[in-house]
Amino acid sequence: MPAEKKAFVLRIQAETLKELERWAQDDFRSVNGQIEFLLSDALRRRKRRVRNEDESPASEDSSEPATNQ
Repeated sequence: MPAEKKAFVLRIQAETLKELERWAQDDFRSVNGQIEFLLSDALRRRKRRVRNEDESPASEDSSEPATNQ
């Protein structure tokens, strides 16, 4: 069973909406579907980035060249 979707009002600049409409049409989606796709994609990327940052602090330190003093 699909997750329940919540409705909310979005205020957006007219030019941004026009661009979203064009982009949605290019991808054969509704504007709502395009916004939902973009938000889901951004959240997936953020989760991946946060997970990678959490897993690699030690590797970041070791990637810097050692300096001789």
